[in-house]
Formats: sequence, C-alpha cells, structure tokens
Amino acid sequence: MSDAMIRVPAEVRDRLAVIAESRGVSIRSLVQEFAESTLTEEERRERAERTREYLAEQFGVEVSDEESAAMGARLREAFGGRQDAAA
Repeated sequence: MSDAMIRVPAEVRDRLAVIAESRGVSIRSLVQEFAESTLTEEERRERAERTREYLAEQFGVEVSDEESAAMGARLREAFGGRQDAAA
C-alpha cells in the first residue's frame, strides 16, 4: 500500500486528531474508515434501487418514488442532515 499526503488546514488536522483519539484510532485509520464507508450519490441511488427491488421481490412491497423521497427526507431530518445517513 502506498501512502499519500493530504494537505488540510491545521484546524482540520487538530479536529481529526481529537476525533481519532476519542475513538482510540489513528488519524490514518479515521480517514480510511471515512473513505470506505461514505457513499457517493450514485452509490446511494444504486443501493436504494437494490433495496426497492428486494422489498418488491421478497415482500411484495412496491415503494414509489414519492415514498422513497419522503423517507429520505425523514432520515435526513432525524440525523441532522448528515449525508451518510441516507445511505
């Protein structure tokens, strides 16, 4: 595995250090975890479509676009607008 340098402001580095320390991991591990667990918009759409297909096949439940959008809005509200919450 090769390493890469990422330049961030000192305040961001310090914040990452505090978060990493509170979790008992290194900044490197924290950034890696974030990169591995954060979905792109396209990945979120694909996951949502697979979920809708699964619900239809396994349970006979058809989720409309409107229902899906409403649930997404409720989840974003419940999680304070965090984007990874909608995943």
